[in-house]
Amino acid sequence: MNRKHLSLTLLLVVLVAATAPPRAEAIPAFARQYKISCTTCHAPFPRLKPYGEEFAGNGFVIPEQENERDFISAGDDLLKLNRTFPVAARFDAYALYEDQHDINNDLQAPWGLKLLSGGTLARNVGYYFYFYMSERGEVAGVEDAYIHFNNVGGVPFDIMVGQFQTSDPLMKRELRLTYEDYEIYKVRIGNSQNNLAYDRGVMLTFDIEKTGTGLVGMLVNGNGKPEAGDNRKFDNDKYKNFGFRVSQDVLEPFRIGYFYYYGEEKGFASETATTAYKNRLQHHGPDFTLGNGMFDLNFQYLFRRDTNPVFVVDGARVETEGMIAELVFAPRRDSSRLYFTVLYNQIDSELDGHDYETVTISGTHVLARNLRGNLEFTRDLEGEFSRIGVGLVSAF
Repeated sequence: MNRKHLSLTLLLVVLVAATAPPRAEAIPAFARQYKISCTTCHAPFPRLKPYGEEFAGNGFVIPEQENERDFISAGDDLLKLNRTFPVAARFDAYALYEDQHDINNDLQAPWGLKLLSGGTLARNVGYYFYFYMSERGEVAGVEDAYIHFNNVGGVPFDIMVGQFQTSDPLMKRELRLTYEDYEIYKVRIGNSQNNLAYDRGVMLTFDIEKTGTGLVGMLVNGNGKPEAGDNRKFDNDKYKNFGFRVSQDVLEPFRIGYFYYYGEEKGFASETATTAYKNRLQHHGPDFTLGNGMFDLNFQYLFRRDTNPVFVVDGARVETEGMIAELVFAPRRDSSRLYFTVLYNQIDSELDGHDYETVTISGTHVLARNLRGNLEFTRDLEGEFSRIGVGLVSAF
């Protein structure tokens, strides 16, 4: 796509969202526990409304609805054990057609099947995890899994310990409405093990409510979520990676942010190579959200630099840049049963094979609060082919 045309397109998207009317004032296990509709947190599921984001940020607890009868009475004030164990499931199924491919149609059912659980462990302490019983036909195992300490020290300071996506403070991949993913978060350059998807570590968040400022810091292994090695270690080198994001409310519907991530890793040029070399990498770039519940625009730009991502003796520096632009239109805001998404993905890398550019148009119909249908068209501008998908996404 011509870059001038792309810039004009993004500008038009911003103007449409900016001129829309102003805003009017988790899983089914939580709906069962608190006896509330899925619409309290989602519009539609799994996409979160502001209240849903607040609920997740509070460790999946609604304090005013927490009753003693919801917990086991064992005569121990230090024990806060749920009377029931909250469990939910999600089932995704798709039928795809792609032109310009030898296998141009495919029935992907289930595309994904997972079990989810979350709730209270103690006062201001929650947990959340899900287990992918089937993802693209394989047992993927645990993905999100963490303990959440909320309002540590009585201030808006939270600590999350466990396994999460390092892109979560930016745009949460698990909450998108499209089959098409947010590709810049997933890409690994060369033989590098690092991207901005799942990793293991600690995330810290602090909100300055008076100024509308959000701060996020993280320390992670930097190599994803592989199995432990023979040494019973998850990390495959001595280095730890860190990330930081600052975000700021500018006006009520507009929020801007900036993300920085730095890491080092040792790796091999191939499975048979015996000499390891170091790669230093950085991700950084701005993001913003603009919306009123009817038009919601999310934008992310990321620049990545690797010093030696192929792990050879005289490795060359590789620069990669990418962006995500997503506009969601809900004609009746959170009362809508129809949602429309336009998603643009772009990756431009100096290393051959990583370039990517797609435009996606998707329609979502809410059949029930926990069941939705999708019709989606994606044009791959880099590979010059098209994909049509029809899907069902359910949670129960």
